[in-house]
Amino acid sequence: MSIEDFGYKQQLQRGLSLTDLVVYGMIFMIPIAPFGVYGWVYADAEGMVPLAYFIGMVAMLFTALSYGQMARAFPIAGSVYSYAQRGIHEHLGFIAGWVLLLDYLLIPPLLYIFSALALHHFFPMIPKLGWMLLFLIGATLVNLRGVTFTARANKLFLVGELIVLALFLAFGFKALYGGMGSGELTIVPFYDPANFDLDLVMTAVSVAVLSFLGFDAISTLSEEVKGDPRRQIGRAALIALFLMGGIFILQTWLATDLAVGMTFETADTAFYEIAAAAGGSWLGTLTAIATALAWGVAVSIVSQAAVSRLLFSMARDGKLPSALARVHARYQTPHISLYLVAVLSLGIGIVFLDAPDALATLVNFGALTGFCLLHLSVINHYVFRQGSRRWLAHLAFPAVGLAIIGYVLLSMSHFAQLLGAAWIGIGLLYLIFLIRRGGSLHISEPA
Repeated sequence: MSIEDFGYKQQLQRGLSLTDLVVYGMIFMIPIAPFGVYGWVYADAEGMVPLAYFIGMVAMLFTALSYGQMARAFPIAGSVYSYAQRGIHEHLGFIAGWVLLLDYLLIPPLLYIFSALALHHFFPMIPKLGWMLLFLIGATLVNLRGVTFTARANKLFLVGELIVLALFLAFGFKALYGGMGSGELTIVPFYDPANFDLDLVMTAVSVAVLSFLGFDAISTLSEEVKGDPRRQIGRAALIALFLMGGIFILQTWLATDLAVGMTFETADTAFYEIAAAAGGSWLGTLTAIATALAWGVAVSIVSQAAVSRLLFSMARDGKLPSALARVHARYQTPHISLYLVAVLSLGIGIVFLDAPDALATLVNFGALTGFCLLHLSVINHYVFRQGSRRWLAHLAFPAVGLAIIGYVLLSMSHFAQLLGAAWIGIGLLYLIFLIRRGGSLHISEPA
């Protein structure tokens, strides 16, 4: 089955292997992501940070399985937008794409802000806006060169992050078993009966889940995969999820046992303080700079690629201005969408430069709402439309995933829920406008 069967032309370059997809997902999720948010999760979970990441991984496991099922049915770009559009209804598909835009459009400026704040602390002579511009321009230029060039850059960044992570683990274990913190790995970071509170842990999960959001972006590259995307997308999502989940749990487990007896200056610097105590000030500085570069350079590249493909897909279907569906003649990339993402990222970054926490909550709301619609798409498409008898894959797994993600959504702050609901309201108004002007487009079914 090809995209021509769905009424589209092959416009994007097919140059990505299974390895490229896994690397893409790993880079998007950031192997050292917990470095930057550790302090917040630690505070919310009463120290049970690896437990929060374990629950987040389980929730994302069911979501990854649902992505795999929908990629088999609809091997086209657009992620949840395309899946809900074809798996449930065109209008609900638009809403799915709209909430994903809340996630994808805000991730690049969020990354630029975190990185700018971190590097400005070490190099105050360069203004925060200057760092933002540097990261933004670099990511845009790399993406314009094409998906194959981006994949090569991703591998280099991944190696660098893994080296920094290996250094932390090596010095961390040496310090732990040398007498620092608890003196050994314990079970307390997973379950502390004196402080366990499910509501608090789930609040922590709503922050920790930010580290897992990258694997879903793999599905936006369906039309750029060599071979059969119906199999490759699902396999890549599961491989990336398990690899990264294990990495997240290991590093936060070690950090939490190292942190016993410590008090942190701020939540923002908690992990770097642990690293400095375990290996010296140089390790604390290295982990901070590595986090800034990983978020501001490596992940911004893949996040910009993901949102440009979502804009491309929605514009191709007439839901957004048609110019966003234009493809560069030489590099075969959606260049107009990339330019728009760059401009929006700059504007959003300037507005929220000193309030990254507000952006982070909105990113999570958009992603988790999209995941709920994904699970509903699997159930509706396979069980109600096709009468599938594969109860585990097409009913039980997506239902469990829907329940877990829904619980996490309800555990988020009221601020995030309110702003997220406002964004959905704006999307509904825009959808009504599209319908009244005759912009609703018939979605062709595969031949």
